[in-house]
Amino acid sequence: MLLIDRFIEKIIAMQNPTCVGLDTIVDYLPAEMQEKITDNTTAAEQILEFNKKIIDSVCDVVPSVKIQIACYEMYGAAGIACFEQTANYAKEKGLFVIADGKRNDIGNTAGFYAQAFLGKKATCAVDFLTVNGYLGTDGIAPFTAECKASDKGLFALVKTSNPSSGELQNLKLENGQTVYEYMGGLVEKWGAELVGAYGYSSVGAVVGATHPAEAANLRQRLPGVFFLIPGYGAQGGNAEMLKCCFDKNGLGGVVNNSRGILCAYKKLGGAYYDAARQACVDMQKDLSDTIGKMGK
Repeated sequence: MLLIDRFIEKIIAMQNPTCVGLDTIVDYLPAEMQEKITDNTTAAEQILEFNKKIIDSVCDVVPSVKIQIACYEMYGAAGIACFEQTANYAKEKGLFVIADGKRNDIGNTAGFYAQAFLGKKATCAVDFLTVNGYLGTDGIAPFTAECKASDKGLFALVKTSNPSSGELQNLKLENGQTVYEYMGGLVEKWGAELVGAYGYSSVGAVVGATHPAEAANLRQRLPGVFFLIPGYGAQGGNAEMLKCCFDKNGLGGVVNNSRGILCAYKKLGGAYYDAARQACVDMQKDLSDTIGKMGK
């Protein structure tokens, strides 16, 4: 069974298309944890402890986590080790792991990135990697080759959630398509050989919840492309806005929420991991009430 089918089956079993964004930075930690930090090493130690308790608290109610690599790289070697340990711990707890690195290059360099995150020698337990396809097919081919060899997946940037994304992505091409529409078509082509039993490919697209008209357009154009959907919560996206990303069976995407879960304790009070769990339960209800039963 392909990776994407296993992922979809877990979403159906949990009735929850949620991805917890472990975009953890020191400012998100409770004061008593911040007080223990004196350098990059102690920052990484506290972040790892925070992440593990979040994972322990939510692993039975959510199917996946997304780990933003930049949040770890800024702490140097200790931070990179923390990223790997977080990914491996999440995998041990049964979660699907998305590495949010937006990697891309050409030729050998793209191949090195693919091996580092998706290859059989990778030191971190990553299922999906976010990639930037704006260098074209030869910058993505090494990643798709590794996906085929190792049963891994990708999410390529198509229509991102940031306010200025339209400066490039909404420009019209000579053929009448927008850049994001054309990029979506490329993603569909890149993933054509990795389509599973549910009709979705392991090569998916990043489509922001904050641009519902464009998201609805992409869902109609790309029935076989699975969406990673950022923008819910702190960025302004809500369940009604992203409902269009899902098909008639309530499938087709996973919704990321980072700050709304990691920092829920600042609003709800109590232990940060208990508040994170409650935020996940509330998000699941919000999404399922809006999208309907998944896998119906």
